[in-house]
Amino acid sequence: MTTILFSPPLPTSIMDMCRAMLPPGYELLAGERKDPEFARALPEAEFWMGFARGGLDEAFFKTGKRLKLVQLISAGYDAIDMAAARRSGIPVCNNGGSNSVSVAEHTLMLILAVLKRLTWCHGNVVSSKWRVGGFDHMPLHELEGKTVGIVGLGRIGKKVARRLHGFDARVQYYDIVRLSEDEEDALGVRFVLFEELLRTSDIVTVHVPLSDATRGLMSTREFATMKPDAIFINTCRGPVVDEAALQKAITSGHLGGAGLDVMVEEPPAPNHPFFGLENVIITPHMAGPTWENWPKAFRNALDNIQRVAAGRAPLWVVSGA
Repeated sequence: MTTILFSPPLPTSIMDMCRAMLPPGYELLAGERKDPEFARALPEAEFWMGFARGGLDEAFFKTGKRLKLVQLISAGYDAIDMAAARRSGIPVCNNGGSNSVSVAEHTLMLILAVLKRLTWCHGNVVSSKWRVGGFDHMPLHELEGKTVGIVGLGRIGKKVARRLHGFDARVQYYDIVRLSEDEEDALGVRFVLFEELLRTSDIVTVHVPLSDATRGLMSTREFATMKPDAIFINTCRGPVVDEAALQKAITSGHLGGAGLDVMVEEPPAPNHPFFGLENVIITPHMAGPTWENWPKAFRNALDNIQRVAAGRAPLWVVSGA
């Protein structure tokens, strides 16, 4: 019997879902990394699966020296010491885009929620305030005809683009990896330079991994370059954004609002300055874990484990990034 270590443990109903999908000959040992049983099992383990919460550091890779694969359930890998992973020779793989549908849908939800002032409207109604001010006080907007700029056209960015066409929006993108002309035509997008995207988009949404190159990608200059009244959406990683610069761009009236699923500090401080802004909508890093996403993530992870066990190369390797 081959044991797969899983950390940190998820609610029982979700762990049962994973166990029901285990191939013959495999068992799952779920626990916190510092649990005695889990710590004793790591030196002999061949497979680790889960989230990198708390970080997978040099000590982890040295202790798990027999690991053949570190398989993430998440898309992001910024909490992993990638240099230590490369030195160990242990491949690290992410979830293969299993959460791309859920994050793409969440992105569209945030775009519409900001355009339609959803939380402001709801807050007024439950406070017994019906149609506060005139229709020009907090104007609502349509997505149709808007130009949406997607920064990072990977698995999630492509799904966002496809869904935007259902709203008759125009879609442009910037990515260090360009699509071919045929691919752009098929997806209905066009490539523009980063500054051009910021300058000409009514809505900017970012879908990039967190790295040294993307940390602080959106800061004072970038927000100043954006169109007046444009809105900004972030469902990737909080540190991609300079939050002080975003706050200033919104409170100055330059930007029309923002929709955020991620923040620099999670959870944010109780007095975070975004909390007092009516045109900023925040969700608690919940774009990915829909109920439908769990079996997709487990299926990808278990397939990768079986590939490695059979001597084949794993998919979705990020340890060389």
